[in-house]
Amino acid sequence: MFTGGGTGGHIYPILAVAEKLNKFSKEKNIDLNLHYIGAPENYGEILAANNIRVSKIVSAKIRRYLDIRNLIDIPKLFISLIQAFWKVFFVMPDVLFSKGGPGALPIVLVCRFYNIPIIIHESDSVAGLTNLLSSRYADKIGISFVSAQNSFVNYFKKESDKKKINDKIALIGNPIRSFLTKEGSQENAKKIFGFDLQKPLILVICGSQGSVNVNDFFLNAARDLISENFQILHQTGIKNFDNFNKELNSIFPNLENDKSCYKAVPYFNDNIKDAYIAADIVVSRSGSGSIFEIATMAKPSILIPLADSASDHQRKNAYEYANTGAAIVIEESNLKTNIFISQLKKLFENKENMSKMSEAAEKFSKTNSSEIIAEEIVKLGSRQ
Repeated sequence: MFTGGGTGGHIYPILAVAEKLNKFSKEKNIDLNLHYIGAPENYGEILAANNIRVSKIVSAKIRRYLDIRNLIDIPKLFISLIQAFWKVFFVMPDVLFSKGGPGALPIVLVCRFYNIPIIIHESDSVAGLTNLLSSRYADKIGISFVSAQNSFVNYFKKESDKKKINDKIALIGNPIRSFLTKEGSQENAKKIFGFDLQKPLILVICGSQGSVNVNDFFLNAARDLISENFQILHQTGIKNFDNFNKELNSIFPNLENDKSCYKAVPYFNDNIKDAYIAADIVVSRSGSGSIFEIATMAKPSILIPLADSASDHQRKNAYEYANTGAAIVIEESNLKTNIFISQLKKLFENKENMSKMSEAAEKFSKTNSSEIIAEEIVKLGSRQ
């Protein structure tokens, strides 16, 4: 059984693990049934398309701070617990894999009640509250960033509890879908999107929802970037695309050559692989999923942390990754056209440094994390 809040950062790692489990089931002749119970939001169809049965419960966000919305979410948490008791009972899985986030904690608590083995995984450098609460009941804890270990251990007061948690933790990286590989020609990938093979291409990607602030910045900087001979391939987010495209057309109303240098798309599906391969550098938010995809594709990057991310995890993700030499970080407050273009020029003028960034990214990536989790799931399931 899988559970995890309904964002790409929760769901895509689940899909990566499910893919490995399906592979193991064929190789080892395991009778495999995959279920998801939680709050998948817009990802229910994607889970179902990957042969994962989906059952929804009420989503309740757990906050560490006083908020009037807690008056609504605390009752919803009790409702989701009741739903979880029945839904888990009728499935009665051998193992639960939780990615945390809204809707996951009731499933973890109920699986603990039914004595079902639990594996949790934390993508970010700072553990989310759901995973912190779940860690006491987990048999194994996978982490993506080294610093997440302290986040879990320091959550507990007693030394005996700290040691128990520490012994459960393994640094394994973040599961990435297997089709994302570096195999492919950059020249062919640039041709697919219709870009000039000789000009540097910047891929701007900020998750399925995009980022209004990043989108606005690139609209303001578009003319300057094109005049400096850069090309941009920009995922705006589905909800933002129409408005962004209108603005972009108003910036380049009659200049077909300029418009061919700046292409906006609402969302990448499987063609995200070609987008990464085509890119010379990637500009992104610093969610764990994005960082590990960029690292897997061995691309230099500029990270723009979300200023108000929970527990400031995006900024911490960004700097931990940048400390490897694979990326540079530009804070939102410093996201000015002259600063951004200056950084781009510095990077492209030093090919040796760009090559080192690419090597550092590849070294940081852990391409076998989904396999490690799948193997652990099989081991725990075999003990039943």
